[in-house]
Amino acid sequence: MRDVAVVAFAQTRHTGQDTGLSEPELIQPVIDEVKVRSGLKRFGFTCSGSCDYLAGAPFSFVSALDALGAWPPVSESHVEMDGAWALYEAWVRLQHGDIDSALVYGFGKSSLGDLDRIMTLQLDPYYLAPLGLDRLSYAALQANAVGADRAELAEIVRRSRADGRGNPYALDLPDPEEGEQPHAVRPLLRGDVPPVTDGAAAIVLAAGDLAGRVCDRPAYIRGIAHRIEPHYLGMRDLATSPSAADAARAAGVGKGPVEVAELHAQFPHEEIILRAALELPRDTVINPSGGPLAANPVMATGLIRIGEAARRIHDGGARRTVAHAAGGPCLQHNLVTVLEA
Repeated sequence: MRDVAVVAFAQTRHTGQDTGLSEPELIQPVIDEVKVRSGLKRFGFTCSGSCDYLAGAPFSFVSALDALGAWPPVSESHVEMDGAWALYEAWVRLQHGDIDSALVYGFGKSSLGDLDRIMTLQLDPYYLAPLGLDRLSYAALQANAVGADRAELAEIVRRSRADGRGNPYALDLPDPEEGEQPHAVRPLLRGDVPPVTDGAAAIVLAAGDLAGRVCDRPAYIRGIAHRIEPHYLGMRDLATSPSAADAARAAGVGKGPVEVAELHAQFPHEEIILRAALELPRDTVINPSGGPLAANPVMATGLIRIGEAARRIHDGGARRTVAHAAGGPCLQHNLVTVLEA
């Protein structure tokens, strides 16, 4: 395997409402920023992650390519998934050995529609959607299966929002209300639901000697793997995540200490499941960025977890971190990345 590292990361200052920017206008500043940070103007491969259902138009990623410019020509690919899976594709492409750099980005504007309906249609328009379930109903079923103490869930939300307020890119959300809160779908309270967020992120990967030339402290990808479970909820134990556990083992999470873990936990009970599945040490700092409960730009949230985990290494604050991304209902599809200085 070739050594591949995250050498630059940038994200938008996320917003909770539409600011009038088109997708190319949203993306271009972060692409310009990672070009400056890495010193690279051209890349051997470019891959993006987005969702046509969010934009309400087919092949919306094609118009987003305007952010790259018409020249020089690019070798480009796209995944109809979170940008974390675009990064996985770019990592595989770099293993071929004929190129040394890749640009990865993800973007989404959740404010333009009803996210519950959009994600239900995007994830499964044929089989489960006719039952009337949406993403909150799925999450509520899983929360019931976990049966976590309300105080523990509330503390996860409080900590995430507090950390988010210290993150200039996340939303400025107040602490959850004490006492009675309205339910989103029982047992989930409104404060347990990730905020509607518009945003984008970009990462530059570099292989071999190039990584050390363009970055003082590259965040090397020492393990990366993803696993998926059956779509039908009745075929799964919703209180656990075997696919996250399998991906963590394949990526080598347990082969060393984990100082920071950025988890794609959109609901507080998902953090409980993922901590157990990844077998994270008790002293691991979870989502110091605030995580998805502080900013959830759909189709970029998982990529941001990788970028935030890499940033801790770039800044010298950590030597070994873990990033997690999820897709599908109830943590169906999980990607785990181990990063080391």
